[in-house]
Amino acid sequence: MTRIMPVIALGFLITPFSLYASPASYSINTQKTTIALAWHAFGGTSEASLEKVTGNITLDTGNERGDRIDVTIPVDTLKASNTLLTYQMKSHLFFDAAHYPNIAFTSSRVVALGKGHFRVFGTLAVKNVTRPVILDASLKSQHGELSGAENIFLHASTAISRSAFNMDSFAALVDDTVTITIEIQARPHQAV
Repeated sequence: MTRIMPVIALGFLITPFSLYASPASYSINTQKTTIALAWHAFGGTSEASLEKVTGNITLDTGNERGDRIDVTIPVDTLKASNTLLTYQMKSHLFFDAAHYPNIAFTSSRVVALGKGHFRVFGTLAVKNVTRPVILDASLKSQHGELSGAENIFLHASTAISRSAFNMDSFAALVDDTVTITIEIQARPHQAV
């Protein structure tokens, strides 16, 4: 389930940075950004979501290592398909929100694949574990062309191994693979 967070962070990194003449800075719109997790358990599919994502995105023209995405996700916003599962996921069995209240993602590189598609590389920190993650993403703006002056919309997805982040409880009943889907809206930083 922690693997979903990397996906969220990677989604921010997907922006077509090379389309801007100079670095463009964006703030994640907390109210319009969601992260969805899905995994197989007990013969069906279970789901959860995370909200109140905060962070910044910097897109640097033609410099895939100059693009920067820093994201923080509060674990206490996690909501699963039922109350018991929500409690278990926030407990020491999985995210251990009491000791590790946030999930963090920091990008290291964004590679343009063409036609608005990107591969985002970075690190995801969940609990006391930091792992490299890769996110497949697409980016668009309100009016179709990225200008650096309007909101951007990122869609990203990935799959991670929950055991890689020391969340391997119920391994016989719950699949290790967690699919993460991220929908992000970011707005340009306002000039002061």
